[in-house]
Amino acid sequence: MKKNSYLSQDGLLAFILIIAILVIDQIVKIEVKTNMCLGESVRVTNWFYISFIENNGMAYGMTFFNKLVLSVFRIIAVGCIGWYMHKVLQQKHSTGYIVVLSMIMAGAAGNIIDSMFYGLIFNASSPFYVSYLVPFGSGYASFLQGKVVDMFYFPLIVTTYPDWVPFKGGQEFIFFSPVFNFADACISVGVVLLLLFFRKEMEGISETVKGAFKKK
Repeated sequence: MKKNSYLSQDGLLAFILIIAILVIDQIVKIEVKTNMCLGESVRVTNWFYISFIENNGMAYGMTFFNKLVLSVFRIIAVGCIGWYMHKVLQQKHSTGYIVVLSMIMAGAAGNIIDSMFYGLIFNASSPFYVSYLVPFGSGYASFLQGKVVDMFYFPLIVTTYPDWVPFKGGQEFIFFSPVFNFADACISVGVVLLLLFFRKEMEGISETVKGAFKKK
């Protein structure tokens, strides 16, 4: 555990990591969006494809709310994570914990950028032509209504259900079919690492932060 005397080093590390993730995420998304038609897929290996899709939902294309509610929820979530990281940096903490929180925060922020600006600066994607930049504000959607760009597809196992499986017999089965982006991957890896290696630290620091908040 590091004390808050290490605040500047870990704070700088978090800043650099967040910026690096955002830059990589946006470079990949813009390259795909401006060089591939919607629905186009490029085979890298039998188990790895670059497949361009867009979605209105959360990570891996999930949808539970309408687009505007989801975008506002994401912004609030990133703000809460940022506030929590600020508090963590003032407590005893491990560098690994800061790295994991930075991955989660940057991943969430990466998809927010799509929602905030892509609808304003790009024309609508299509299976028939490649998307391109347009004058700001004249794109396919309003602020916070832009679609999230996904491209990584890993069909690790492609087979068929046995004939005896009810309702699914004879149909195609794909193990790990979601299409996702770099930001989604950072969130997922960050959450898994958090639960596997930093749960106790998270619980301890969270209790300290809650105690300090109640005193105020």
